Amino acid sequence: MTIRPERTIAKLERGEKVVIAALGDSLTQGWMVRRGYVDFLREMLKARYPRASLTMIRKGIPGDTADNGLYRLRYDILEYDPDCVIVQYAINDAFMGYTAGQFRRVIGEIIEEIQADGDADIVLTTSSYIGDNADAGIVGEFYDQLTALGEEFRLPVAKAHEHWKSCIDAGTPYTSLVQYDMVHPTEEGYRLMAEAILSLF
Repeated sequence: MTIRPERTIAKLERGEKVVIAALGDSLTQGWMVRRGYVDFLREMLKARYPRASLTMIRKGIPGDTADNGLYRLRYDILEYDPDCVIVQYAINDAFMGYTAGQFRRVIGEIIEEIQADGDADIVLTTSSYIGDNADAGIVGEFYDQLTALGEEFRLPVAKAHEHWKSCIDAGTPYTSLVQYDMVHPTEEGYRLMAEAILSLF
């Protein structure tokens, strides 16, 4: 059975005020595009739940890692009293000297701090698919930690990288999903990230 952010979904269905806050790195910021995944997700949720009054809080910082997210969690996210928190990290952590085990520990601390603060739903999300190469194997270990944490804490996990891969396998060119650095998404790549998250709502 798929785990979903049930309390948030119920409020959306009832047409209530809902605050969704996104914590992450440049992918949460929406680096070098007009619309990132937070923008697309807002549009998609408004279309699905037109009666709800939805506020999206975007707190993504380029180059950010999970430990920085933990440090700024309280003043950047929890002060808004969100109904749901989306947590998006992995790629920077994988290439800035952290082990997969360290990453799992810090994301676990973020989860525990959110849960200690109140009853906000938590959605973990993987980031972009970075191709079929050695780097993808490294990042995959970090994505696996998010899946494991979802199982441990009984939390929904949006597997955005898998959604990207399925679209690529179906014929979407990888180059249409990434910018010149071959990592950061184009607007189409961000739209696919939003679709993966929306599938949980």
